[in-house]
Amino acid sequence: MGRAFEFRRARKEKRWANMARTFTRLGREISIAVKQGGPDQETNPRLRAAVQNAKAANMPKDNVENAIKKASAKDAADLAEVNFEGYAPHGVAIWVETATDNNTRTVANIRSYFNKAGGALGTTGSLEFIFERKGVFTIPTAGVNRDDLEMLLIENGAEDIQEQEDDLIVYTSFTDFITMQRALEAANVTVSNGELRRIPNSTVTVTDEQAEDVIKLIDRIEEDDDVQNVFHNMNDN
Repeated sequence: MGRAFEFRRARKEKRWANMARTFTRLGREISIAVKQGGPDQETNPRLRAAVQNAKAANMPKDNVENAIKKASAKDAADLAEVNFEGYAPHGVAIWVETATDNNTRTVANIRSYFNKAGGALGTTGSLEFIFERKGVFTIPTAGVNRDDLEMLLIENGAEDIQEQEDDLIVYTSFTDFITMQRALEAANVTVSNGELRRIPNSTVTVTDEQAEDVIKLIDRIEEDDDVQNVFHNMNDN
């Protein structure tokens, strides 16, 4: 299957093994959601989505409650959401989402990762034409009436519906994300994950050896404590 496949498999295994880092990132997402919309999940859809994703990742209930409580405190640190756009080696576009309490530190770190890998950090907005922000929902299909579910999805803004093993992967526009979230909640549809992602409008095909260079850079970026998500336009096929 190629060296790139082995790299990707090892990368996934590493990601699952490092649950502590996963919980830290989920906790930051909860914190940002609370800061923006308050601690009440009933009136804060972003917080509901964050808590839902934390549960899907098996984050302990106490961790979730503590993250909400800590973010609600008057002296809680403010986390700024800062995006970075650049190119990895071999022309692969990279979009990095961070949550930081020290932007100077984060900028220096991200720039260093790109430079050491032979890439280059770009200016804000330089990759807007490559990546489009979309809502992505993962819905288990076991015991679900598919016809009724698909009708509900289409009526509430589904742009694309794909099958992946025992799940449906549903894509919406950025503006329809909350509409879809509320519709699924109202219909009591189980959602194992719901989030906003940067989806590439075009992809770059590289060799296995070149893919290794790109994946090493992505791995290094993802190890940074300030980094929430990393998106790229490398063709995975």
